[in-house]
Amino acid sequence: MDYSVCLLLLLSTVSSVSTGQFPTAQMVKEWVDQMQNDLIALTDTASGLQDLIKIYKTHKAHFSVETNNARNLVATAAGNIEKLLVKRSQALKRLATEAEKFQMEHEWRADSEFDKIVYYNAKDDLNQTEKKNRYVPDDFDVDPDFKRLVSYNTTAVHIPTDIYEGSTIILNELNWTEALEDVFRKNKEEDPSLLWQVFGSATGLARYYPASPWIDLSNSANKIDLYDVRRRPWYIQGAASPKDMLILVDASGSVSGLTLKLIRTSVSKMLETLSDDDYVNVVSFNEKASHAACFENLVQANVRNKRILKDAVQNIVAKGITNYKGGFELAFEQLAQMNVSRANCNKIIMLFTDGGEERAEEIFEKYNPKQAVRIFTFSVGQHNYDKGPIQWMACANKGYYYEIPSIGAIRINTQEYLDVLGRPMVRADKRAKQVQWTNVYLDALELGLVITGTLPVFNKTKTGSKKSQNHLILGVMAIDVSLDDIKRLTPRFTFGPNGYYFAIDPNGYVLLHPNLQPLTAKFHEPVTLDFLDAEIENEIKVEMRKKMIDGQTGNYTIFSLVKSQDERYIDQGHRMYSFAPVKGTDYSLALVLPEYSMHYIRATIGDTITQAKFSESLLADKFDEYGYTFIAPRVYCKDLKPPDKNKNNTEFLMEFNNYIDTKTPNNPMCNVELVNRLLLDAGITSDLIKLWKQTELQLGVLARFVATDGGITRVYPKSAGLYWKEEAETYESSFYKRSLDNDLYIFTPTPYLKKENTSDDSILVSRAVNLNVDGITLKPAVAGVKLDISAWMARFINTTQRMNCNDEICGCQRNDVYVDCVILDDGGFIVMSNRDEYIDQIGSFFGVIDPALMRSLNDSLFTYKQTYDYQSLCDPKRDSKAAAGLRSVYVVSYISQTLTRTHTQPTTHTHLVIHTCTLTHACSHILISRHTLALHQHKDRCKCTCSHFDLQLLPHTFSNGHTHTRTCTNTSRGSPGNHKSVCGADEKRSRGDGESVRVGVEVTVTGLGGLACSANTPSDVEKGHCLSSLIKRTTCGETMQIVRQTLVRRRRICLKIFKRIALPVALGRADTRGRDSCSCCRR
Repeated sequence: MDYSVCLLLLLSTVSSVSTGQFPTAQMVKEWVDQMQNDLIALTDTASGLQDLIKIYKTHKAHFSVETNNARNLVATAAGNIEKLLVKRSQALKRLATEAEKFQMEHEWRADSEFDKIVYYNAKDDLNQTEKKNRYVPDDFDVDPDFKRLVSYNTTAVHIPTDIYEGSTIILNELNWTEALEDVFRKNKEEDPSLLWQVFGSATGLARYYPASPWIDLSNSANKIDLYDVRRRPWYIQGAASPKDMLILVDASGSVSGLTLKLIRTSVSKMLETLSDDDYVNVVSFNEKASHAACFENLVQANVRNKRILKDAVQNIVAKGITNYKGGFELAFEQLAQMNVSRANCNKIIMLFTDGGEERAEEIFEKYNPKQAVRIFTFSVGQHNYDKGPIQWMACANKGYYYEIPSIGAIRINTQEYLDVLGRPMVRADKRAKQVQWTNVYLDALELGLVITGTLPVFNKTKTGSKKSQNHLILGVMAIDVSLDDIKRLTPRFTFGPNGYYFAIDPNGYVLLHPNLQPLTAKFHEPVTLDFLDAEIENEIKVEMRKKMIDGQTGNYTIFSLVKSQDERYIDQGHRMYSFAPVKGTDYSLALVLPEYSMHYIRATIGDTITQAKFSESLLADKFDEYGYTFIAPRVYCKDLKPPDKNKNNTEFLMEFNNYIDTKTPNNPMCNVELVNRLLLDAGITSDLIKLWKQTELQLGVLARFVATDGGITRVYPKSAGLYWKEEAETYESSFYKRSLDNDLYIFTPTPYLKKENTSDDSILVSRAVNLNVDGITLKPAVAGVKLDISAWMARFINTTQRMNCNDEICGCQRNDVYVDCVILDDGGFIVMSNRDEYIDQIGSFFGVIDPALMRSLNDSLFTYKQTYDYQSLCDPKRDSKAAAGLRSVYVVSYISQTLTRTHTQPTTHTHLVIHTCTLTHACSHILISRHTLALHQHKDRCKCTCSHFDLQLLPHTFSNGHTHTRTCTNTSRGSPGNHKSVCGADEKRSRGDGESVRVGVEVTVTGLGGLACSANTPSDVEKGHCLSSLIKRTTCGETMQIVRQTLVRRRRICLKIFKRIALPVALGRADTRGRDSCSCCRR
């Protein structure tokens, strides 16, 4: 088949119609073949695909075909990244060495006069400062690299809010760190591309260069600066060695109340001091010890696992008596396990308790005779218990004892253990002085996604009579590298839109990948997207990931599933993966190329005459002649800044034209290959437009378009370009990338949720150009047409019309009473329909329109592949303030095709309308019409829990052969004892809690649309007597059940809303695969 579409005929059966009149399979095939032939003939002619191939060949003198050697390319790029990071490492080592020297030379003063130490506090208002010892630089200017105000003549200081800046320790830190300013400045002079240089002190002070005002917190949630450099991912990684940590929580009855709250908060803050190189678990104990979460072993301390442990700690309940022996026994056993992944460096037990009389000496003698496991103890809360035993536990096991009497002591005392763990590093000195590179995180000063090189700074001051080193860490030195800097070393514009570089760290997390787009990144958490989550996983990728982590070099050619740019489709394609380590780091780099990107076009139009000729068609006043033209927003020249996404592309096009007109494309500031490729494509596509102008647009065609790898997109006529909504950057365009991966025409309806108005009933039909040059196949462009859906559906209706037909079913007539004709694309999105109610939903997923039928199609025609977006965050759950009442409703939709296949006597359709409302705002509207389930969210989107619902049922007739019992239809308003029966007989009784009870009603799940109805006779149902007791008050998260047995009180039913996934319900069971939400107010 040449088209990625499928035709589905859905029969709404009626008792007076024989299934023999339903169109046969052969008849449907004839309709499909006719429409396919019509579309092929139209699009081949209108798009000019074959003409475009000829035009490329006539321009063969203006380009050459080059080879992408994947192994050489990845080795070169890895080498360039290595050079960048080595250069940054040298600057880092210079800073750490000088810092240790300055601190040794500094004379500690306990009487430092506050007024004499002058510095710039980054949190001071730029317009004024009231304190004499502070100043605000007067040379702030917006820097293009930092995109914010900076001053290169000084440094800035940040001191955490909960630390007194006038303390003796802070004053001495301010004094000696001031000398770092000259080193910062020298590094910048030697390497102008350097970004932030930071020293984070163990005292909490941070000094950074260049100076810049702190982030504006006026629009933040709490408007309080909670930044502490010691909590940053890079500081945590640089300040200590990897560790295996077991957090032991006292859950006995004595810690109830405020103490338990302090313990919960303390454990959460402790977890924040761990990095991805660490492993952790939480155990709670009273008489018995148990795991707080579902983890039975130590797990990697990544963002996801720490969040699970934090949630588990909040659920710990205080009861029973304290048994330290049982708790420590399980803790030591966890740390002793050798068959699981772990850090294999420091081993730590963190005990949080209110105190006790037991020392548990025999446990330590048995499990820790050589003190291989350090034990830190925390006395939490204000109490009169003896602290001696837990102090002894820490001191006897190379640990430390801390007190947390109130919430203000938590942040400080849960991070001071790092000083203790840093002592072995100080003793190791040069062996521990290795630059470490972090995984990706969001810079606190709005630089975007960065990686950071870190190096610990040791206190080498000699103390005591023997002048021995004090073995303390002064802090961590850090230098940032923006991901944009790394991307510039991995150019992609010769690979085509579906070729790309990616890089991973030792944990398998990507630091470079086109799917790394954390829209909800938080600056205090690292961005942890595993390579296997960034792509659709398979066994070969698992093996490849392991080899990359091990620092190996290799190549794989695999058949892989690929998600589209807009994440609406999954395609198949061959990909070559080549990877190599980035020497001097723990990173590994890979290059991915599709088969058609093994070669690329290189423009050879170096003469200015040809360049000027091709560029003429890019002029804005030529749009009438050459169609509306867009150019990809790329960095063509260093001094020609590409526009933001929100900026008008035509303005950028005009700026580009002016630039090359005055400075010529061969300007040394320009990427000549990139500019020439753009101009070449401009010339080639302008020739195509000239051919288009020779023929009129055919009926049903709204526009013609062509897009190229070089970054040109033309839409003809100009008027159609005014409403063009596709990406100007072809490398980011979903229809463009999908067309390259499929050797057939691709249909792209406008996503239903992104339509600006429902009158946009058009669809893009596109196909890639297969250009053969000297036996090499290239795909340098995509061409297609924009179709008018209404016109083409009318044409299809005429195709299906049966001449001289006297039957009820004579084809796919518009708004036919008996037949629904729906055309879906290869992703299950509606392309065309004969029903007006579906026309308004062109581009919506059919699984939302008819989830049960989509489920059936997943078992036959479509392939179901479940994926998750690990970079998004779910909306936080809101506590309900509504009275007892309905929160959500689950309405069953049964597969209507079964009625046709089994030749069941048809029935008239049911029309059921359920409104779930919150006070005065309607939060959702669920409509069941025939076999169809549709969910229409209101524009104003309610924000609270629904408190009542209305149930209205129109006449329904069941198929023959079913027996039913009688029941009532009720209207619930959510208030106790206010259930009103509308049918008098067999009424329900109300309970004081507002819940109705029914016993002994037989439920038959049947009927078109899967509505569960019951009545003594079909005539009763015609009068409107249909079961409403199946729809009960519910709370979210409770299990949905569909039964053929006696109804019992407190039945729980919940509406599952799936994103792009069919609502999979079949008779007698509910399939809850996929992400779901029970909230009717879900956005």
